[in-house]
Amino acid sequence: MRDDLEASPASESATISVGGLTASEVDFRNSIADSMWKIVLFILATAFLILLVLLRSLVLPIVGVAMNVLCVGTAYGVLVAVFQWGWLPRLGLTDFGYVNSVILPLLLAVVFGLSMDYQVFLLTRVRERYLHGTPTAEAARAGTSIAAHMITAAATIMIGVFLVFMIFGVPTIQAAGLGAAIAVAFSALLVQLAFMPSLIILLGDRVWWIPRLLDRILPRIELD
Repeated sequence: MRDDLEASPASESATISVGGLTASEVDFRNSIADSMWKIVLFILATAFLILLVLLRSLVLPIVGVAMNVLCVGTAYGVLVAVFQWGWLPRLGLTDFGYVNSVILPLLLAVVFGLSMDYQVFLLTRVRERYLHGTPTAEAARAGTSIAAHMITAAATIMIGVFLVFMIFGVPTIQAAGLGAAIAVAFSALLVQLAFMPSLIILLGDRVWWIPRLLDRILPRIELD
């Protein structure tokens, strides 16, 4: 309707607006789509800088941010499978044929923040062991062993909280709860306690590489 009205002769002498619920939904979806790249860029840059300062490594922050993006992508995939493709109708989750636009930036912020928490728990413990003279592979094993209990306990609490959202009949709340619960479980049980330690062991001492100039200008934070 808007395209037709803009092409009509009447638009040359008058301002014509199309309102209503459908138009509002389209405008809202377009607004989120136009701003999503800014949200993603801000979150990724902030996470990278935090890990860079804490770990004093150029490799680990890149790997860490990539792993967190994988967690968010997993949550998005689950939402598409359940609420767009209708894979779990027996759980009372309605197949709407789409995913609510407001869920995407909300889930991105929540999941990325929680994944960052678990990642900081793990990687700072690994770096502590490395700074005390432990070889990288052994530091990864020891750090994971220390952080595993804390990460697992924190993740279990958050998963339980998010799954409670599933009892609400509001689809938006259900989607947010399911997506967050899946992402937290994936992040805590697989990414932080399996993928990250494995990558550190495979890469060895290369994970601590940082340019000398960057090492000099970065602020120093004592992990102890």
